[in-house]
Amino acid sequence: MLTEIGKRVKNASAQIAVASTEDKNRILKAIAAALRENCDKIVKANEIDLQNGRNNGLSEALLDRLMLNNDRVEGMAKGVEDVVSLPDPVGKILWETERPNGMKIQRVSSPLGVVGIIYEARPNVTSDAAALCIKTGNTAILRGGKEAFNSNSAIMDIMREAIEKAGFNPDIVELVRDTSRESSTALMRLNEYVDVLIPRGSANLIKAVVQNSTVPVIETGAGNCHVYVDEFADIDMAVEIINNAKTRRISVCNTAESLLIHKNIAEFALIAIKAKLDEKNVILYGDEVACEICPDIEKATEDDWAREYLDYKLSVKIVSSIDEAIEHIRKYSTHHSESIVTESLENAEKFLNEVDSAAVYHNVSTAFTDGGEFGFGAEIGISTQKLHARGPLGLEQLNSFKYKIYGNGQVR
Repeated sequence: MLTEIGKRVKNASAQIAVASTEDKNRILKAIAAALRENCDKIVKANEIDLQNGRNNGLSEALLDRLMLNNDRVEGMAKGVEDVVSLPDPVGKILWETERPNGMKIQRVSSPLGVVGIIYEARPNVTSDAAALCIKTGNTAILRGGKEAFNSNSAIMDIMREAIEKAGFNPDIVELVRDTSRESSTALMRLNEYVDVLIPRGSANLIKAVVQNSTVPVIETGAGNCHVYVDEFADIDMAVEIINNAKTRRISVCNTAESLLIHKNIAEFALIAIKAKLDEKNVILYGDEVACEICPDIEKATEDDWAREYLDYKLSVKIVSSIDEAIEHIRKYSTHHSESIVTESLENAEKFLNEVDSAAVYHNVSTAFTDGGEFGFGAEIGISTQKLHARGPLGLEQLNSFKYKIYGNGQVR
């Protein structure tokens, strides 16, 4: 079955790869309208998934990732429309030269081809991924998790119908309806039809894809994101940044999971930060000094420093210097997003230069690591690797390039 899907999607790629910007935008507008028109259908399908999730003991964080309501469906439609407004990345001349023999060479952006995406309980990824692939001239094979099966199926059916009504082959996007582990493994090895594979989800999912895929992988990363409160920090600002980074939405990868505080302001800062986080019942796991400052903080284990909680939990370590903070981040970070809160421009630049993560912030919440917030529109995920793409995977990151060479009979 997966081979058949691969064949159909590969065949459809020839049509979308050369489609005009106007045609691609027409498809996306049709998808956005169809999502709105079928909002009730999507939400009802999602209710089945939510009930199944509760019955199967899904955590609150996963249920939050899974949940769709009218506002979130509207957000999905708006996300598709945002992609319409973005420049078409396909066919851009990235570089050009003329050789001494008169041969003209251009490096031109071009689609990756067939993009496979394996993801978990995030049904909004279905429309986000489809929109980005269509705008970039790619086709997409989407394989969501069993937790979101009914939601993903409804969304895909609606999108494919809209694509067909717009005059295009609906096979430019397709969903793998088999949610078994075997189907996931098969997609990882569908080299004949899939050009690149992108995993989006838990650390375990990403690790499984990276280790088992024979298809080239763009690795998105789990988020053990850090906020470091420097000795020169504005404590009121630090409280607001950490509260936002931790509690805005606990189920996403840009959530802060680790807090570092300089010892010179640790007592005042930690008490103020904890008071704010107590409002959301955030559990803190601290080192010895943190536990002395606030005796009701639970003692951290070694595992806590590297843990992506995706919950109302946060590790806390008191450090003696900015260098110790940077060293701690180097050791335990997943290289996703890290922030320093400080009024010292010297320390800010040191942190931004020496911390090797995809996104590094000065006096900003890590919650901004997001394609939309970066102006990319919807995103496929956040890449924590360095080859091909890093950070939010938007339109430009879903293109490769080829060389066009023009001559008048040159031979070598």
